[in-house]
Amino acid sequence: MVPREGTEPVRLAFPALGDEELAEVRAVLESGALTMGPKVEELEGLVAAACGVEHAVAVSNGTAALHLAVLALGIGVGDEVIVPAYTFPATANVVRLAGATPVLVDVDPATFNLDVGKVYDAVTARTKAVLAVHLFGRPLDWEALQSAVPPDVALLEDAAGALGARWRGMPCGGLGAAGCLSFHPRKIVTTGEGGAVTTSDGELAASVRRLRHHGIDPSADIVEPSTNYRLADILCAVGIPQLRRLDELLAARTRIAEGYTERLRDVVDVPAADEGDTHGWQAYVIRLDRKEEALETLRAEGIEVQIGTYALHRLSAYRDQGLFPGADAAFDRALALPLHERLTDADLDRVAEGIARFA
Repeated sequence: MVPREGTEPVRLAFPALGDEELAEVRAVLESGALTMGPKVEELEGLVAAACGVEHAVAVSNGTAALHLAVLALGIGVGDEVIVPAYTFPATANVVRLAGATPVLVDVDPATFNLDVGKVYDAVTARTKAVLAVHLFGRPLDWEALQSAVPPDVALLEDAAGALGARWRGMPCGGLGAAGCLSFHPRKIVTTGEGGAVTTSDGELAASVRRLRHHGIDPSADIVEPSTNYRLADILCAVGIPQLRRLDELLAARTRIAEGYTERLRDVVDVPAADEGDTHGWQAYVIRLDRKEEALETLRAEGIEVQIGTYALHRLSAYRDQGLFPGADAAFDRALALPLHERLTDADLDRVAEGIARFA
């Protein structure tokens, strides 16, 4: 099927950009300081404040943030890192890139987050960290996770979609040894491509800063070679106005999410945060038995729905680690609906009516 004549497609995502971003970019172009300049530091200050930490280090993308956080903790060959079996592959890929072993642990198919009860059983003498994801912006129960591992196991947050989310009032991205953010266009704040590592550990922050810039330290020496994961000023300029109005952006996404919930709560399984938590609404992901049929049909009708994310054990790179029924159930049923502040009530009605046909 195709959209009805005169009906515009319903976009999956649309960044909240405007005149403020244009003005910031123009200022950078006029300054001539396109990279490693003052806008990087300005963006870092705003990110640190948003996550309630002392340090934020801007990097080229969310995967770079994850990779550098793992490297900065000294994780490498012979080490194990626990990762969810249902997540974007970057979470596991960076562990492999560091030379360590990603150990898949199943998820709760109702929350899409780690099944913390299974984390305890996955810890071995080689476990150095847990890379815990606040998937789609829903905060993971951090207290339960802390209780599941020994104190010498580092807890890293994959908060790629959780900027603005809060667990029991505390900002995601500031709960673990380090947090890793993404500024991809589907995120609440975007720089086009970009990310950041957040932490209150000064030594860890210094290590990430060194590693993002070829391993060069303040004395201009290189003790440990690295690569270039810097984020340019011109991209930081795009994100700065959005960070200043983060609360406003989250309120707009929350309004859209509540609109979906009002229309769909009696039709399908809808997402929500635990009581006392604040959802970051990076995505609005429902659970639907006829997901594949809905995905194909609604896309053909101009409604840009998407899968939630990946069941890693179904990918060739991560097969043969066992059975993960929670991840299977999540992957088989999860469907992401369009979510951005340009959606109208008519758009929400159209999406909800489309979904209801497959419930």
